[in-house]
Amino acid sequence: MLSLVLPKGSLEKATMELFDAADLPVRRSSAVNYRAEIDDPRIGSVRILRPQEIPTYVADGLFDLGITGRDWVEETGSDVVSLGEMRYSKATSNPIRVVVAVPEDSPYREVAELPAGVRVSTEYPELTRRHFAERGVEADVRLSYGATEAKVPDIVDCVVDITETGSALRAAGLRILDTILVSYTELVANPSAHADPAKRHAMEQVMTLLQGVLEARGKVLVKLNVAAEHLDAVIAVLPAMKTPTVNELYGSAGYAVETVVPKREINILIPALKDAGATDLIELPLSKIVH
Repeated sequence: MLSLVLPKGSLEKATMELFDAADLPVRRSSAVNYRAEIDDPRIGSVRILRPQEIPTYVADGLFDLGITGRDWVEETGSDVVSLGEMRYSKATSNPIRVVVAVPEDSPYREVAELPAGVRVSTEYPELTRRHFAERGVEADVRLSYGATEAKVPDIVDCVVDITETGSALRAAGLRILDTILVSYTELVANPSAHADPAKRHAMEQVMTLLQGVLEARGKVLVKLNVAAEHLDAVIAVLPAMKTPTVNELYGSAGYAVETVVPKREINILIPALKDAGATDLIELPLSKIVH
């Protein structure tokens, strides 16, 4: 059975919702309990800890499996096996970016132009030191415990911080100078545990469920009937993951067609399908799509 560690903090709510949708609901006595359980034969124990710590704990073998960001894997230099990206974050399905930002009126246009001794505030000191060193800049890197963007310009000269949309940085009067890393949430495994065939199989099954939920988000199943003479016109209107499924109706009364489409297009698609000759249209929600 697998030992699993999940992220506390900004990713916590989205992660719990993901596991619930994957039919792996996380149960704990209260929102402040760091121990939890999942009623699944593949998962023996669950802990909830800060994502900054998770790569190190998984690499050290304290847990078989964990969810964290690529940013923290790179920051800690942890030796873990990535089972793949899971494209969700605290607010959107977009990745976060670890960026270098300077005041809007700064004369500098790239990191290499920054002066020696430039003061940098960040929650990512190792990533920052490596990035600045690669560009030949000697930086005074200072660990930040939050509110990083508020420290410019009186405390530091620039920051290395995370952003999804860039809006918080712009609101603080900062301009992005460079992107150090694009980071998605990942499911990571301990190398020794991953080398065990039984544990690896269980890990892959868990990943299948989680990815199936993420793949289904923002999509719906459309089913319809259509007479033979209108079939080509209806097919021409339909977007599809590959090709739509088409089955002949009983008694040669036409065809039943179904396909998966983006939810955001459905308000345009359904009237267009009806105009093309489709009848008996049904829109159905999707829980998982597994390829």
